[in-house]
Amino acid sequence: MIDLKALRENPQKFKDGAAKKGIEVQFEQILRLDEDLREATARRENLRAEQRRLEKESGPLIGKLKGSMAKANPAEKPALEAQLAELLEKPAALKEQIAELEAIAQRIEPNLASLLLSVPLPPDSDVPVGSSADDNVQVRMWSSNSFDLAKSFEANKGFRPRTHIELVRDLKLADFPRGVKMAGSRSYVLTGAGMLLHQALLRYVFDFMVHKNGFTPMSVPVLVREECMVGTGFFPTGREQAYHIAESSRGGTHDLYLTGTGEVGLMGVHQDEILDEAQLPLKYVTVSTCFRREAGAAGKDTAGLYRIHQFDKVEQVVICRADEAESREWHKQMLGFVEALLQSLELPYRLLQCCTGDLGPKNADMIDVECWMPGRGEVDKDGVPSGGFGETHSASRLYDFQCRRLNMRYKAAGSKGGTTFCHSLNNTVGASPRLMIPVLEIHQQSDGTVNIPEVLRPYMGGMTKIS
Repeated sequence: MIDLKALRENPQKFKDGAAKKGIEVQFEQILRLDEDLREATARRENLRAEQRRLEKESGPLIGKLKGSMAKANPAEKPALEAQLAELLEKPAALKEQIAELEAIAQRIEPNLASLLLSVPLPPDSDVPVGSSADDNVQVRMWSSNSFDLAKSFEANKGFRPRTHIELVRDLKLADFPRGVKMAGSRSYVLTGAGMLLHQALLRYVFDFMVHKNGFTPMSVPVLVREECMVGTGFFPTGREQAYHIAESSRGGTHDLYLTGTGEVGLMGVHQDEILDEAQLPLKYVTVSTCFRREAGAAGKDTAGLYRIHQFDKVEQVVICRADEAESREWHKQMLGFVEALLQSLELPYRLLQCCTGDLGPKNADMIDVECWMPGRGEVDKDGVPSGGFGETHSASRLYDFQCRRLNMRYKAAGSKGGTTFCHSLNNTVGASPRLMIPVLEIHQQSDGTVNIPEVLRPYMGGMTKIS
């Protein structure tokens, strides 16, 4: 959620930001409701102050009049009763007006809150303007000395590549028909060395972040309340991607949602908390099962392990001070972790600067990391794919957008009073089985076997090859 005061003071900044992201927002209605709410609130507080003043001043007079009435003769009582009624009438009238203004505020507040959730975080000024992922800008590429991205896989390796679907089939690494039988489309069962490779990747990536980079390991719920999804910015937009568990229809107090990323749980840990500045930055990493409906992805990557409903992901989150320079530095470090990891796996990749139209509502900036996958791309007349990049990681900078929604603040060292909303960042460190695709396709051999990257071998019982 954005800062309403900042919107009020500089609405054009937020209008421009929404336009750059291609998101429609009813700014005029938001500003009108905000003005109406502030006016009703100010009038209510003024009347309450008047009510308190009258009660203070009239209290002794009411007591005095009641005492006089007890002693008055019948001829004097009507005048005293009229004075008493007048004194009692004014606070009663104020109470009625205050109640009317409270009712107005109660009608406005939920509408205003709902509309505010639709306002995206403006993109940073150095983010390129564009309308979709087609306008993203390549930052850099990397490949090992043994693989030249300017050449085809066959030119590099001396043989035609098999796709990961073919490798999975021939090496019996997954069973798609039985997965579909149990759970429908985009489902699978990892088998044998396929399951070992999946677990090896997750454990290697997790250990890489914990033991080499000092992140705190966490387990988090993957079934969460709606406020966690709203607080992290996945609702109200993106609701169609989440699996909904309608507990309220079965007598539960609230519905639940399956999360599509460990980011939701990691950020929800400190919801509604005030942290000490000395605690920051918080560096958390989790490995969790993730669920995505892939709504709107009909016909896209329907075969194989690239776009599936259930997967496992190692996610990192940083919660830091409200300082733009510090947020930017953490963003660079997060990308550095991923690059070091992919280089250790000898997987060619590229970094893409996402344009404004590809950022989504919650990000000020986002960098995607795409691995080279020989089995992607156009297929030639002989059925050989040209190869192509596929997204495997994404690092985002959100400033206080999530923390404001989650009411996550910190108190500065030595401060006696106010608090400040934290900044947050997140990044996919590794998601499998998607990450298995470049591992299998890049490290395949001419005889149909797959060499296991050296860093994964200790996690696979010393295996050096899948055959």
